[in-house]
Amino acid sequence: MSVELWIAGRYMRSRRASRFVSLITLIAIAGVTLGVTALIVVIGVMSGLQKDLREKILIANPHLRVLTYGEGLRIDDWQRVLGVVRRQPQVVAAAPFVLTQGLVSAGHDYAEGVAVIGLEQDTGRAAVTGLARSFLSGDLRFAATAPNVDGGVVLGQRLAGRLDVLPGSVVTLISPAGSSFNPAIGAFVPRYWRFEVTGIFETGMYEYDNTYVVMSRPMAQRFAGLGAAVTGIEVRVTDPWHAADVAREIEAKLGYPYRAMDWSTQNASLFSALKLEKLAMAVILLLIVLVAAFNIVSTLTMAVGDRTKEIGILRAMGMTAAQIRRIFVAQGVVVGVIGTVAGTVLGVGLATAVGRYRLIPLDPTVYFIDHLPVSLALRDVAAVVVASLVIATLATVYPSTQAAKLAPVEAIRHE
Repeated sequence: MSVELWIAGRYMRSRRASRFVSLITLIAIAGVTLGVTALIVVIGVMSGLQKDLREKILIANPHLRVLTYGEGLRIDDWQRVLGVVRRQPQVVAAAPFVLTQGLVSAGHDYAEGVAVIGLEQDTGRAAVTGLARSFLSGDLRFAATAPNVDGGVVLGQRLAGRLDVLPGSVVTLISPAGSSFNPAIGAFVPRYWRFEVTGIFETGMYEYDNTYVVMSRPMAQRFAGLGAAVTGIEVRVTDPWHAADVAREIEAKLGYPYRAMDWSTQNASLFSALKLEKLAMAVILLLIVLVAAFNIVSTLTMAVGDRTKEIGILRAMGMTAAQIRRIFVAQGVVVGVIGTVAGTVLGVGLATAVGRYRLIPLDPTVYFIDHLPVSLALRDVAAVVVASLVIATLATVYPSTQAAKLAPVEAIRHE
């Protein structure tokens, strides 16, 4: 151990004449600890929100969708387009889909709007999304057994609960397409469809569980009045982070009027807001560490004043100004290291507990998710640790420089 570090350790120990300085040192350590803890927890929460939302979005959403420009979202030659898409190197699976709107009722006095999705019945490796793994009961085969129904549908768990239906129940869907004009009343009469509920799924994503009604793609084509056309092609690629590159390649192959939208583009505003909030929260909470740094400055400044005579004696004994500077730098760094280590342990422990035991529930109608998720990345924790140590080290520059400037004779005569 170097003499500078040994002296710094002695200076940090409490003595009767400098207990106030030692108290300020403990407050500085506590400030660094709280700042680092808050930073780690908040960054973990924001990263967890991004990760959890991304995973939940990709349960029922494909990595990218191939659509057409214009108001009429339909592809008539979808078999040819599907063949072109499937030949792309990074495409793992692709299938046609139908997306439309409807009204659903379960025999009550009210009906509510829903998103009607038409998917392929294949739930194996060729499935484009992970919806098949989110079923509480039933599956994507849409196997209806009730008499006098048009087919089977599966509902989101929240929608099924609100309609008070179970597998085997019959619901009525009203389609905006297929309306017929009734001259007797002088108005268009919508068509009513009766479907058996053959399954209920729960993705954890409020929008899906609350509004999605899923049926087979051929039935959805009839329900939406598309004939042989489909809304678009949904695609799963090898790496969802490269979905935008694959989308550009598909657009180049197909040309106008086709377009490809990846999952991040479809949810760009949401993820941009989360990224901005993560940055803003990190900057705001970094101010806590800066406040702790001012505590370090004040602690070392008071220590220099308290130890002025001792500094003079050390200088008279031959210790250089650089060695005096290193004594107080070491003292400040020790404060920073102790606070950073304690804050890291507390922050990682608290963040892990919040994420694992779901300690903070959320309203899914507002936040899309039902609890506060946490995801700690090693690079984020390392960045917080490095930033804290750098700030603590920089806080020692002024007081250590002032200590090094003390002249031996004047320091010894100091009262």
